[in-house]
Amino acid sequence: MIPCQRDCFEIPADISYLNCAYLSPQLKSVKEAGFAGVSRKCHPWEVLPAHFFEDAEQARSLFAALISANSDDVALTPSCSYGIAIAAINLQLGAGGNIVVLHEQFPSNIYAWLEAASSTGARVKTVKRQGDESWADAILSAIDRNTRVVSVPNVHWADGSLIDVEVVAERCRQINAELVLDLTQSLGALPFSVEEIRPAFVACAAYKWLLGPYSSAFLYARPDYHQGRAIENNWLNRKGSEQFSDLVNYVSDFQPGARRFDAGERSNFVLLPMVIAALKNIQEWTVPAIQETISAKTDYLSEQALALGLEVLPRSKRAGHILGIRFPSGVPAGLTDALAENKIFVSLRGSAVRVAPHIYNNERDLDRFVRVLKSALS
Repeated sequence: MIPCQRDCFEIPADISYLNCAYLSPQLKSVKEAGFAGVSRKCHPWEVLPAHFFEDAEQARSLFAALISANSDDVALTPSCSYGIAIAAINLQLGAGGNIVVLHEQFPSNIYAWLEAASSTGARVKTVKRQGDESWADAILSAIDRNTRVVSVPNVHWADGSLIDVEVVAERCRQINAELVLDLTQSLGALPFSVEEIRPAFVACAAYKWLLGPYSSAFLYARPDYHQGRAIENNWLNRKGSEQFSDLVNYVSDFQPGARRFDAGERSNFVLLPMVIAALKNIQEWTVPAIQETISAKTDYLSEQALALGLEVLPRSKRAGHILGIRFPSGVPAGLTDALAENKIFVSLRGSAVRVAPHIYNNERDLDRFVRVLKSALS
C-alpha cells in the first residue's frame, strides 16, 4: 500500500477529487517540468539537434517498460484516436469482414473503425451484454469467422467493468483476427503486459491514469507491423533525421521500429518533459502498488454503496481503480451538482455515477462522498 501522496499534488484540503478517470490532477513535479520546458525556448540557441531526440527516446523507453515492450515497439502520438487511426489503416478488413467493438465504447476507439468499414465494405459489430453476462463472454459470442479485428478497452470507461482481454486475445488468434486495445482508462493504474496478450496495437492517452499532460499519447505496434503505413510524412520519422545538415537529401526509409508512426513535431519541448516526469513517478510507485492502494478505496466505497441499497459490480467483474454506482430508480436529480457544491467531484457516465480515486485521496475524501450520497437518498 502506498501512503497518501496528496502532498505531491496541488489539491486543496477542502476538495475531494474522485475523478481521475476524467482528467488526472497534475503532479507538482510534472508542473515544474512543464514550466522548465516553456522557458527552454526563451534561449533557442541552447536547443541542440540532439534535444529533438533525447526526450522522445526517454519517454518511449519509460512507456515501453510499463507494458513489457521494447522501445522500438513504441510510437509517440498526440492522442489515442491518432493511434487507433494508424491501426485501422494497417489491418486487413475487406468486404464482408467485421470489426467487433463494445456498446457505449469511448468514441476515440470507434470513429476510425466506422470510416475504415465504410471504405472497405466491412462492418462494425457492436457488442452488448445480456443480464449478468461478462464482457468477455459477450465478445466471444460476437466473434465469428468473418471477424477481422476486435478493438476494445480492457476497462470500460463508463463503470470500470473489466474485459478479460487474455481470453479475447486467444480467440482472436484461433481465427486469425487481430486485437487492438485502448488502455487509456487503465494503464498506469492496472498492470498490463503485451508479452502476455500479444495485441497488434495498443493506444493510450497520457492525461488520465498516466498522470501526464493533455495532447500526449503512445502507440504500441507489434513488431510484425513495424513496416506498416504511417499517416504522416514528417522529417523526424525518416531515417537519418538526426543529421540536420543532411535533411535536404530526402530519403524513403523510416526510423527503425514503430518510430515511423511518430507524429510530426513529437519533440514537444513542453509536453515531453512532463510526460517523462509523470512516468518516472509511476515507475517509482509501481503499478501493482497503485492498483492495490486505489482498490482499497473503491472497495470501501462499494461496501458503503451496497449498504445504501445501490448497485455496484462485484469485485471480480470490475477494475479496482474505477467504481460505477447505479441507482435502482435512476440517478437522483441534481446529485452531481450537489456533490460539486460540496467540492466533491465525480462523473456521470450513462446510468452510473463513476467514482475514480487515486493515491492522492484520503479517508476524509471518501467519507465526505458517502455523507453527501446518503443525504441525496434521504
